[in-house]
Amino acid sequence: MSTAIDNSRRFGEGPLSRAAARIYTVLVVELLLLATAAPGLVPLVLLDRDASNAPLAAICALPLGPAVSAALYALHHHRSDLADLSPAAAFVRGYRTNVGGVLRMWVPWLAWLTVLTLNLAYLPAAGVPSWWAVAMVILAVAAILWVTNALVITSLFAFRVRDIARLAVYFLVRTPRVTLGNACLLIVAAGVTMLWSEAVLALLGAVFVSALLLNARPMTTTIQEQFTA
Repeated sequence: MSTAIDNSRRFGEGPLSRAAARIYTVLVVELLLLATAAPGLVPLVLLDRDASNAPLAAICALPLGPAVSAALYALHHHRSDLADLSPAAAFVRGYRTNVGGVLRMWVPWLAWLTVLTLNLAYLPAAGVPSWWAVAMVILAVAAILWVTNALVITSLFAFRVRDIARLAVYFLVRTPRVTLGNACLLIVAAGVTMLWSEAVLALLGAVFVSALLLNARPMTTTIQEQFTA
């Protein structure tokens, strides 16, 4: 009797079971990420890679922010026990909880990035000095790194939007390893998109989100220790 009880307790707790649980969670989150981002992802893949399509690309990217946020939430609440897996429920819960807060940051960020892209594309026609291009590229990179931090914070914590915006800026400097790691992930994502397509990047979406979550751990740990009760 005691042996049977011990075996039941050990079920789902071994390294192979934990690995299987992780793979299952990532696959389910990937499918849900694709499903929720599909309304914008499909037309985005079909768009020509031309600067004039930047406004359309921004509109297509609208569903992506809440989808990534829900994936971050689901992977953060991952359980390693095979007998107690519910990644789909966690994804749906994260989507419903965070969609409003994410869009309040995601929409202005997309608009800002669209303006920068159009300005960079038509810089010679505007007669603007070429050194402005360097400044705008720096602004664009900073904006992308900022929204990456903001997405993680919004997905895992319940702060006001303006506080999330401030924390996202603060941790760009406070945790340079996180910032550098995010920059490397973004370079890899850009490389995948340039070499293949946005569709290939989307198929690896849950893997990139997992890497983002792991890389952001120093930031999220600090927030939990110093900015939450």
